[in-house]
Amino acid sequence: MWKYVVKRLLYLIPCIIAVSFIVYFLMGFSGDPALTMAGDTASEAEIEMIREELGLNRPFLVRYFDYMSGVLRGDFGTNLNGSKDVWTEFTARLPYTIVLTFAAMLLLIVTSLPLGILAALKRGSWIDTGLSAISIAALSVPNFWMGLMLILLFAVKLQWLPVSGAEGWKSIIMPAICAGLSHAALLTRTTRTSMLDSLSADFLRTARAKGVPERTVILRHAMGNALIPIITIVGNQLSTIFAGAVAVETVFTWPGIGYLIVSAIRGNEFNMVTGCVICTTVFVALILLGIDILYAFVDPRIKARYTGK
Repeated sequence: MWKYVVKRLLYLIPCIIAVSFIVYFLMGFSGDPALTMAGDTASEAEIEMIREELGLNRPFLVRYFDYMSGVLRGDFGTNLNGSKDVWTEFTARLPYTIVLTFAAMLLLIVTSLPLGILAALKRGSWIDTGLSAISIAALSVPNFWMGLMLILLFAVKLQWLPVSGAEGWKSIIMPAICAGLSHAALLTRTTRTSMLDSLSADFLRTARAKGVPERTVILRHAMGNALIPIITIVGNQLSTIFAGAVAVETVFTWPGIGYLIVSAIRGNEFNMVTGCVICTTVFVALILLGIDILYAFVDPRIKARYTGK
């Protein structure tokens, strides 16, 4: 097992290098940071002086290798005016994104698993059809549009919840709903499909013949056998919500990593964007690694493959 973990951690190295190179290369097309710092009234000589101070007049590969050598030492640089350290700013915003991610995950798990099981048990009924229609509709709704509708209804019309920011527990409700809605629909469909496969298995008929209560048959035997695809979807959704919170955090002005990246892009903050994307890549990779390890505790066949037994 530990060999597998170490092997997956080593895979992070080429992944981080590839992501950092792509982001660093694309940020070169976003504009000239020297122009942003100098302002519209600066002369060409002043702009050139700023470029030299920032090292922007050096070749691209030289600048990239200098940057990555700093990253290996734990130095992600600062923003343009040097007032904010990238790593400090990232760690300050990280808890907000983690709170949003787990609030959305809690919402989608609490709603999706019972609804998916219900749809499987009521296969072909109006309940199953209605849940399928709602799931398809939820999957089709963009996050930013859903966020705007939630603001109009609960913040502007009913005035039950704050419009934006992170002030108290009420502030997380709309962002969590917005971030988790489409993922909840997908998990509901996956749970239904997986449960349908389990409910038709022979071992359930055997359990019923032995007099096992129906509740135990459904929740323990059928659900336990259906967990593998569900865990796969939950793991992917966890990483997707964490890495893809840009739209939700921007709509609700939630002070997380996504909103930080958007603000940095608008301000042409080269180091801030690159450093945040690299750190986010590492976190997402670690989440996926954790999900892979969790498989071993659910499916003995996977544990046997990891251990070689």
